[in-house]
Amino acid sequence: MSDTKSGFRIERRGLDLRFRTVTMTAREWLAPDYVRVRLSGSDLAEFDSPGADDHMRLFFPESTPGSIEELRASPSREYTPLAWGDDWLDVEFAVHGDQGVAAPWAATAPLGSSIGVGGPRGSAVLTGAPGSWLLIGDETAIPAIRRFAGQIPSGIPARIVIETVSSGREIDIDTPVEVEWLHRGSRPSGSALIAFLESLTPTDAVGDDPFVFIAAEQSIVKPGRALLERWGVDPAQAVVKGYWKRGESEYHAAH
Repeated sequence: MSDTKSGFRIERRGLDLRFRTVTMTAREWLAPDYVRVRLSGSDLAEFDSPGADDHMRLFFPESTPGSIEELRASPSREYTPLAWGDDWLDVEFAVHGDQGVAAPWAATAPLGSSIGVGGPRGSAVLTGAPGSWLLIGDETAIPAIRRFAGQIPSGIPARIVIETVSSGREIDIDTPVEVEWLHRGSRPSGSALIAFLESLTPTDAVGDDPFVFIAAEQSIVKPGRALLERWGVDPAQAVVKGYWKRGESEYHAAH
């Protein structure tokens, strides 16, 4: 599917890279393993994230850094901004055990704890009007799916499929269509989504001129790209990426 035939495109935009210091002022558990935190501070003035799939980097220093260089040397992870205002920023975290630095901080750090925010340094903005939508991801993709779902007009063909561990861990998401929840149980992350993707045939296409977003553990990429080929979707008109990689806490999706 070429750009000339499509009613939308993905526009790459560069953003000024800024580093900010913020404080956690609220925490809300949305599921037993999923938490939203509010980060606040005057440094968030002019924060922007025009693309639903944008990534910013959160920095977790052990003590107050004396410089940007010290902040950037701290342990860090990438997350999608969910919502923000002049002096606040909401971020959601999938919490699985105590591995890594970001999710344990979100789950257990005292209110008033401070971290750093860098970026986003670039953005991929969906412009125009897709004829239909397919949004697929695991828990780590929920913030991006929330933001994309907010762009879907009522009455446009759409399908949203999210994998989580089990029943009881679904999360309320404001969407124009009912979310389909898949449960992986004790199987590796992404297993249920991969089986779902491999089951889709050309006759299962959600509609004409689809925007396809697929993001989960890195193993999702190959079956995701295979679906684009079966459906005849130009990869330049879709987003297929591994948001994380099993066994590699430092891994982050490429832009």
